[in-house]
Amino acid sequence: MNAIAQNFTTDLSHHQPMSGTRIWIGRILSGIVSAFLLFDGAMKLLKPSFVLKATIELGYPESTIIGIGLVLVLSTLLYLIPRTAIFGAVLLSGYLGGAAASQVRVSAPLFNILFPVVFGCLVWVCLCLRDRRLRVILS
Repeated sequence: MNAIAQNFTTDLSHHQPMSGTRIWIGRILSGIVSAFLLFDGAMKLLKPSFVLKATIELGYPESTIIGIGLVLVLSTLLYLIPRTAIFGAVLLSGYLGGAAASQVRVSAPLFNILFPVVFGCLVWVCLCLRDRRLRVILS
């Protein structure tokens, strides 16, 4: 085992066990955030008229909506799987950063700009609550 892996394993063993309450709060909040993101992705895949209109108003052609929806759904599913949760969170951060940038580009109201930023923060807070390995790395 290399030195980094050894230090990481040692660090994990010296930390106190996480409280069950913290883990469950993280899981529940992750579920709520993920449900919203999966719903948003599903709407992009189903392409109802209001989604088409909103996407076109942001400057994206209709042909990109399915791809955007697939990226969101797949990133969210990766976030929900414990083994790939950190990778999913990174992908969701990129997706939500792009969503915020799209809102800035069209001079949207501040709420529309901050909404994806807040969701991106929630993704990471929830993951920190439910994943001890991530908390060790960040501490």
